[in-house]
Amino acid sequence: MEEKQKLKKVEMARGKWMSYKRTTIVICTINIFIALYVLHSLYTSVYMYPFSDTQRAFKYTPQQIRKMEESIQLRKQLEPVELINVVNGLKNKLSMDEKVQQIPEHIKQKITDEILVTLKGVNANEDATVLQDAVESWRREKLKEATELIHEKTSNSTISLKEARLLARALGDNWAELSEEIGLWIPVQIINTEHDDKPEGEEELDYEVIAGKQLPLQCHTEVHTDYGGDAVRWGLTHHKESAYDCCMACLDQAKQAGPNQKKCNIWVYCPSETGCHSPDIYQHKHQECWLKYAENPKLNYKDRYPESYRNAHPNAPVIVPWMSGVVSV
Repeated sequence: MEEKQKLKKVEMARGKWMSYKRTTIVICTINIFIALYVLHSLYTSVYMYPFSDTQRAFKYTPQQIRKMEESIQLRKQLEPVELINVVNGLKNKLSMDEKVQQIPEHIKQKITDEILVTLKGVNANEDATVLQDAVESWRREKLKEATELIHEKTSNSTISLKEARLLARALGDNWAELSEEIGLWIPVQIINTEHDDKPEGEEELDYEVIAGKQLPLQCHTEVHTDYGGDAVRWGLTHHKESAYDCCMACLDQAKQAGPNQKKCNIWVYCPSETGCHSPDIYQHKHQECWLKYAENPKLNYKDRYPESYRNAHPNAPVIVPWMSGVVSV
């Protein structure tokens, strides 16, 4: 009886064990199928879809290709070529400036001191060309000394081999940049040559600048001109600040003159600070303003006094100093 009970317990335990094993196998099998399905899905999304999309992406129409080419050409045409060139130039300049800055300060100071000594040895009254020649001569001699030391052609130099290499670079290709760096600037001498195209023996008319307001057209102003007429206002005692004021005085006198008075229609003014010549016995001074009247104004002299007149009046200038105008009243 006891053996039967034991056998029954063994069979129950075996059946229970078989049930657990079967369940575990089933679960593992399901997990494997799920894992395979996930891997298959990943493979399809990563490899299959991009490949198919890529195949479709390259199927452009001729019109689309033409538009893309036009777009590329338009972008090239709109490139700021000048700006790019300027930037490249600045980069080159900055790179050259960096080379100059790499030269130690004591070398720069030594170059500056020697240039100052060279310039002090030149006469301070010399022009810029002489100063430039002196500095250039010093540079060539110093560069020659450094080059000979580098190539071991001399052994009695006062500078070391390291300094010689630095000097050769500074005084050679980098000289322009180094000159600016140490503040070396010698102004260029400007020579102005006056061009005289007047005929030989011809004296130029001296048209002086007349102070005062601009004369109106009604004054009919003529420089270096002297008109004759009866004096309405004596110029020896009638001075005006400018030719404009003299002309206005003539116009005012004509307006205010009475029926039996002569109306001014000629004004004659002396603009020269040294006075004006006249064949009379008086000494005519600056700012004299003569108001005259003539029914038919007569021109005495214009521009230059004739040679015959100057022979008769040795003190007469070549150029007529007066300025005049005939106005309508």
